[in-house]
Amino acid sequence: MTAGTQHAPIPAAPSTVELFTPKLVTVFREGYGAAQLRRDAIAGLTVAIVALPLSMAIAIASGATPAQGLYTAIVGGFLVSALGGSRFQIGGPAGAFIVLVAATVQAHGMDGTILATLMAGVILALIGVLRLGTFIKFIPYPVTVGFTAGIAVIIFASQIRPLLGLTLPGSEPGPLAEKLPALAGAIGTADAAAIALSLGTVAVIVALKRLRPDWPGMLIAVAGSALATALFGLPVETIGSVFGGIPQSFPMPSLPEISLEKAQAVLPAAIAFALLGSIESLLSAVVADGMTGRRHRSNCELVAQGVANMGSALFGGICVTGTIARTATNVRAGAHGPVSGMLHAVFLLAFVLIAAPLASDIPLAALAGVLAFVAWNMVEKHAFLTLLRASRGDAAVLLATFGLTIFRDLTEAIVVGFALGSVLFIHRMSKVTAVESAVPFVAEDERDDRPDYEETAADRDTVVYRISGAFFFGAAASIGSVLDRIADSHRRLIVDLAGVPFIDSTAANTIESLVARAKRNGVEIVLTGASADIRRALAVHGIAAPAVTMAPTIEAALARPLTGKAEP
Repeated sequence: MTAGTQHAPIPAAPSTVELFTPKLVTVFREGYGAAQLRRDAIAGLTVAIVALPLSMAIAIASGATPAQGLYTAIVGGFLVSALGGSRFQIGGPAGAFIVLVAATVQAHGMDGTILATLMAGVILALIGVLRLGTFIKFIPYPVTVGFTAGIAVIIFASQIRPLLGLTLPGSEPGPLAEKLPALAGAIGTADAAAIALSLGTVAVIVALKRLRPDWPGMLIAVAGSALATALFGLPVETIGSVFGGIPQSFPMPSLPEISLEKAQAVLPAAIAFALLGSIESLLSAVVADGMTGRRHRSNCELVAQGVANMGSALFGGICVTGTIARTATNVRAGAHGPVSGMLHAVFLLAFVLIAAPLASDIPLAALAGVLAFVAWNMVEKHAFLTLLRASRGDAAVLLATFGLTIFRDLTEAIVVGFALGSVLFIHRMSKVTAVESAVPFVAEDERDDRPDYEETAADRDTVVYRISGAFFFGAAASIGSVLDRIADSHRRLIVDLAGVPFIDSTAANTIESLVARAKRNGVEIVLTGASADIRRALAVHGIAAPAVTMAPTIEAALARPLTGKAEP
């Protein structure tokens, strides 16, 4: 087979209206009937069953009430799905926010936290309107893995007291370095009933995940713990004993107390909420894209997240963001579009209005067990170990972000991690410039409306894609989205790396995701022209034969017989 060398046309940029059109409108334009509604209703109910215990557990760990967690999931979840730029995004309270929200509640009270949530909503909406969502994608992969793992450690540490039923003489310290000695000093007050409930909750969740993955393991485990507590009269803390239960009503909207002094005081927290919310929501949307082959609109999504946070604050809720686990559940449950997320909010509202009294017997130890399980799953263990082995630079960025998240501050961890990643990139480029004299460090001026890649048209089965210049975290998102689109419509994708002087872990992760997706769709991936250093960097991430085929040149790749999927 031979291939031509004519250039494929670069698609026209979408208009402003297209960029900010909610996916709900897109889905309705495509045609929406009873069959689609049935799929969305089943998916919405499935997600609501998962979100019910999680929303309450996250709210309690954040220093809020379980009712506030449900209000957040109802209002925020509805608005995120109705206005968002992703077909499958599920919004609500997220475990990643526990650290920030708890610290804000401790420093400024619940009124200050709600005001910070309202302000964060305004900031998020402005980020979307100003089309700054693209810059969120520039955060290096080691930074996202590091702060996610750090948040998971803090979440688990925050649940040690309810997991063991410990009694502290005073309030529980917030910083980890102070928290652990205080908990260790109270180990003699551990309660056997609380330990049994927390261990039983985790055991049921893990067992059902393996044996019956389609069953709602978290809800079954929490309901079983509540039933055991009520039947045997176990002397443990419950939602009823600590919070007085959940009101069987929905609050009316109201503004929090607003003053210039208070707004200035909570502004750092609002910025932190907005920063983390934008990262989490876009990561979740990217995960949904990878599972479905769809494409989200990042700036439209951020506007929706902003409106959702403002709406949550008006009803006394806490921070809203896209939630990866619930979004993935929505996709796996067969959702057709955003209606499933809206119905998930409606089902949660029905629970509050009809069945709220049933929540009074839920033990806090069981909810702590749910969060312990969530924290374990938050850690990307394979990615963490891979980055430690990848290079000393990536390991340094990862560990710095991880350590600062645990012992200092999440915002500081992200800023420092991004700065270290940028310095590492400059260092690597300086080495490449010295050795690879044929590859210019600064390219000649070109039109700025042309991407830094070249797509070469082949025949109807094969497409060749050339990447020129450093393939690093700043270019990974845009190149990855184009690679995905090309792979969807061809049987073989040849990616030429001859013009790439170096590749970082973010870009390697992009290729790893492409290879996994291509394997699911039966598309053959061939990498050509990769230097020895680049092949070693890719191999660390598992990108090697037989997952991909390596060839010295494009011509050698085209000479190979085609093994990809057949045309439909």
